[in-house]
Amino acid sequence: MFLKTLELRHFRNYETQRVEFTAPKTILLGANAQGKSNLLESVELLATLKSHRTRRDRDLIQAGQSSAQIVAAVSRAVGYADLALVLRDKGRRTAMRSGEKLRRQMDFLGALNAVQFSSLDLDLVRGGPGERRTWLDTLLMQLEPIYAYILSQYQQALKQRNALLKRETGTPDPAQLALWDAQLAALGTRVIRRRSRGLARLVPIAQRWHSAISGATEQLILSYAPNVPLGEDDPSLIQAAFLDKIQQRAIAERHQLTSLVGPHRDDIDFTINSTPARQYGSQGQQRTLVLALKLAELELIESVVGEPPLLLLDDVLAELDLNRQNQLLEAIGDRFQTLITTTHLGLFDAEWLNTSQVLTVQSGQLAV
Repeated sequence: MFLKTLELRHFRNYETQRVEFTAPKTILLGANAQGKSNLLESVELLATLKSHRTRRDRDLIQAGQSSAQIVAAVSRAVGYADLALVLRDKGRRTAMRSGEKLRRQMDFLGALNAVQFSSLDLDLVRGGPGERRTWLDTLLMQLEPIYAYILSQYQQALKQRNALLKRETGTPDPAQLALWDAQLAALGTRVIRRRSRGLARLVPIAQRWHSAISGATEQLILSYAPNVPLGEDDPSLIQAAFLDKIQQRAIAERHQLTSLVGPHRDDIDFTINSTPARQYGSQGQQRTLVLALKLAELELIESVVGEPPLLLLDDVLAELDLNRQNQLLEAIGDRFQTLITTTHLGLFDAEWLNTSQVLTVQSGQLAV
């Protein structure tokens, strides 16, 4: 797939900007706080409907404006797709695909696939479980867009159950609570099974990349750590375990007034040479791990959707040493359309520069 054009209106610090991509690699050059990351963020939104920088659409809209628009033309093996996403400071988003307004945003997913890699991704290892869950969920939405709907259903049920726990004084109505217990267990089981299967597909690819980057000196183990015990991949058994754990945690839930059981409390464990990477991994080891994960994401998405996704590299080369930089740049080649931000061109060799489109970014304006 190839992102041919991108238009931004009132997005972040861009008033009106149109970009035509003419090479497999586009380098966005400029000082900090000029808008390089904002442009990559707009592409990330088209691919995942999410931003890794904010959860509020208000933050994505230019100051003084009530809405923002992202429009793109994408070329794929199956044909062209025109995409448009309208963000509002009040009210719902509008998503359009080939001129048709979509009733469900889920139907927007899959038109453009992208892997985003920024310096913030280093928190994937050393950060909290929520960051790892978000990373895995974002990947799964691109592998199977229906997962976005499944996760949304679970989050709605979780919100309703939490509201019941907070609203009731004393002991919640047993019949009503049992209803939401069953809903949470049924929907949560679907989330758990898909997370488990998705990670199982990613693990061998990530291990291969990790071995190559580390010179076969380190062994990486990724393991899913579900909050609900996961034995066999049998939905009835997982639901039973889910409900059993809810009963075990009932007193604690009523005391804390929140749901303590379910995939919203999952984690993913990273181990290098039998040592937990989060607590004991060196900064270099953690960076190697994240780089391996991102390269594995690229490969897995390509194998599932049948086309290489876009790669969005946001100020990440400055965070990698020369060996890891070379590993990343060699892996990219011309195989993936790549948008990369940098403050200077010294990190790229002549061959890379000769096959790249270089755009200078200054105060929300682009120049060749």
